[in-house]
Amino acid sequence: MKKNKLLLIGWDAADWKIIGPMLSKGELPALQRLIKNGVYGNMSTMNPAFSPMLWTSVATGKTPDKHGILGFIEIAPDLKGVRPVTTNSRKTRAIWNILHNQGFKSNLVGWWPSFPAEPINGVVVSEKFQKIQKDPKKKNPIHPQSIHPREFTSQIRDLRLRPYEVTDQHILPFIPKANEVDQEKDQSLSTFSKLFAENVSVHAASTYVMRNTEWDFMSIYYDLIDHMCHAFMKYHPPKLKEVPTKYYELYKDVVKGAYKFQDMMLERTLNLIDDDTTVMVVSDHGFEAGANRILQMPKYPAAPALEHRQFGIFVAAGPNINKNKKIFGLGLIDVAPTILHHFDLPVGKDMDGKVALDIFKTSKEVKYIDSWDKVAGDFGELEKDLDDDQLTDNETMEQLIELGYIEKPEEKIEDAILKTKCDLRHNLARVYYGKKDYQSAKEILLDLLKEKEPIDPIPYYMDLLAIELKYSNFDKAEEYLNKLKELDEIFKRTSYFAESQIALGKGNFEKSLKILYDVIKVKSTPEIWFQIGKVHRRISEYDKAKTAFENAIEQETDRAKYHNALAEVLLRLGEYEEAAETALTAIELVKYFPSAHYTLGEALEKLGDLENAKIAYETAASLKPKDFHRAEKALENVNEKIQEDLNLQDKTAYKYRDNQIVLVSGLPRSGTSLMMQMLNKGGIEPLTDDKRKPDDSNPKGYYEFEPVMSLHRDNSWLGKAQNKAVKIVAPLLKHLSPEYRYKIIFMNRDLNEIVKSQQKMIGKDPETIPVTLYNSYHQQLQQIEVWKEREPHVELIYVNFKEVLENPVETSNKIEKFIGVPLEKNAMANCVDLNLYRNKSISSKES
Repeated sequence: MKKNKLLLIGWDAADWKIIGPMLSKGELPALQRLIKNGVYGNMSTMNPAFSPMLWTSVATGKTPDKHGILGFIEIAPDLKGVRPVTTNSRKTRAIWNILHNQGFKSNLVGWWPSFPAEPINGVVVSEKFQKIQKDPKKKNPIHPQSIHPREFTSQIRDLRLRPYEVTDQHILPFIPKANEVDQEKDQSLSTFSKLFAENVSVHAASTYVMRNTEWDFMSIYYDLIDHMCHAFMKYHPPKLKEVPTKYYELYKDVVKGAYKFQDMMLERTLNLIDDDTTVMVVSDHGFEAGANRILQMPKYPAAPALEHRQFGIFVAAGPNINKNKKIFGLGLIDVAPTILHHFDLPVGKDMDGKVALDIFKTSKEVKYIDSWDKVAGDFGELEKDLDDDQLTDNETMEQLIELGYIEKPEEKIEDAILKTKCDLRHNLARVYYGKKDYQSAKEILLDLLKEKEPIDPIPYYMDLLAIELKYSNFDKAEEYLNKLKELDEIFKRTSYFAESQIALGKGNFEKSLKILYDVIKVKSTPEIWFQIGKVHRRISEYDKAKTAFENAIEQETDRAKYHNALAEVLLRLGEYEEAAETALTAIELVKYFPSAHYTLGEALEKLGDLENAKIAYETAASLKPKDFHRAEKALENVNEKIQEDLNLQDKTAYKYRDNQIVLVSGLPRSGTSLMMQMLNKGGIEPLTDDKRKPDDSNPKGYYEFEPVMSLHRDNSWLGKAQNKAVKIVAPLLKHLSPEYRYKIIFMNRDLNEIVKSQQKMIGKDPETIPVTLYNSYHQQLQQIEVWKEREPHVELIYVNFKEVLENPVETSNKIEKFIGVPLEKNAMANCVDLNLYRNKSISSKES
């Protein structure tokens, strides 16, 4: 008997939202036993949530741009048509190829995709095995390349259950009132029978293979839950008001029945293994089961995937697996590295996933190899000269069309090929978007827009809109939104998220909130509440933001980003203990969540727990090592505080920071140009381009640098400002890169004087003060106070414009201490010209 075996079972679309209540009622005893004797937690999915892409990520530890499976169908290499995706599209080695090379024996049953079967050491029963046509008059021979070794076919050919062999005894436990179904008008029983038969066939094949072969690794994939949910979730309790009572009563038990039957098959499978076998049960995503269920599917590529939820399930049990422990932060790409580690094999450095060390009782040090793809030798791979005509699979194509994952291919072959090619490239763009490589995604999408009919440009415009919002290019985003409204009237009713974000980005906070609150009156969803919370947070309305985030969490408790957003707001409200607890909840949901670790660090630092704050910041920085500069700066600050505590140093003293950037900021007409002039005289070189010349309003110059105006779109030039001084107006400060250290001199001036000065500068009556402008500036000043507290790379002092004029020497001393380098203080004081200042009714000439 082999030791250290591992059994991987895929339950497509299994979701804790449904499993949880069923476990509490004792309805899933086999899964319950695994959980009690092992670990369990969320399994985070990827974008787009298309099953062949996701299950290949499970098998390879890599994202789809690396492994090559980019959808449900592929173009035949001879360019004669399209077909369901095959193993040939995978361009990297899977776990079973690696195990084959290392002398282990693997079995695969039903994995999607695994056809044509690879010649590994073991048995492969591909996903084509169970596909049988509904029509009993048609023959259903087993494809010669669907099973490896081929001689194994004769042993399992009779294990397939045909849809027309499904009887009322099979159907009634799921649909007790099946005899009331009008099968002339309602094809639901036919759909059920096909899905049921296919999964029974997979189970029959897998149990036979388990009983009759020796193996080290075995994987079984079931699509029962996913496909039953796509067909029947709309009827699942609680009843949606749009669903007719007749159909609700007929089909309300199907989804739970699918879970129960899946658990029954798990029970039998577990009975066939010994105590030395490690078991993993995994799902690639969840499935929406609440008020957000989709009843009318939009006409977009693979639209049924919109019903998928972010989190699937992960359960593991075995001799070296922890017991009855919840684990956090797992992703699909972590499965393959964890299996390699289980077998004491090195993990490829080119794999995107990590070993889930938390699941093991005792864990060895993880070993690494540059890439398994670069290793020479026998990996049980397919020859590339297979007859492509033999890989056609009409049954699978028909089912994908029936489920709505793909459209019926165009009759003209060239149109079908073009559409498939575009769909695959679009999926690749979405993969890049999910990896936050927005530029690569954008390039593909813009290229796709060049295609003509029959290609529908709407999905490309939708994704370009999302990218421009990520880039804060709100004018361009609005252009794409208007294009979408022009192409389809539905976007006039359904684009509220984008419209709200655009309004927010353009500073129209009132409009942004109104759009969302109008929607919430009709349809309350957690994502809408989340967006409402973000707007309130943006304008420092933290109590309202807190309420909105709490509403989002109440409706969907397992979204880490909701908890982290709430934690950030609690920090601003001074509720530091609650902030720490809420950030921890976010981390429990998604362990590899750098922002949540950072928020936890902030809360702990505020509570005075510097040692644990240090750990939190270190974790945040390590999870995002290349660009989480904010965490790096926070860590430096905490280390300094720890040293200050040890050495009893003055914590209020300022010091020079290597390559620091001195910023002069404030509201317009608050004295920023005067301060730039003083710094220049004091010996700090200004970063300026002199494009804006002195004028009557500012006779000594503006000291401006043109790229500052587009800081919100491009801050890459900030490196040029190191050890120099640059002027940046207050609203743009939030766009500073946390890569650098900043010393900010923020100019204060009486708001009435600022507004009068601006009115006079633009030729309006200085005594007429616009209330909206006044309130906006007041709000900006409040936001700066909050902003400076949360940015670890920022040190800020306030300097009053009037004090500069009246006490220039004292002001120069204050600035020298703040900047931390010797300055020519006399020269600074001497450049102050009192003649440029007027009383409150006559505006100052200084900006």
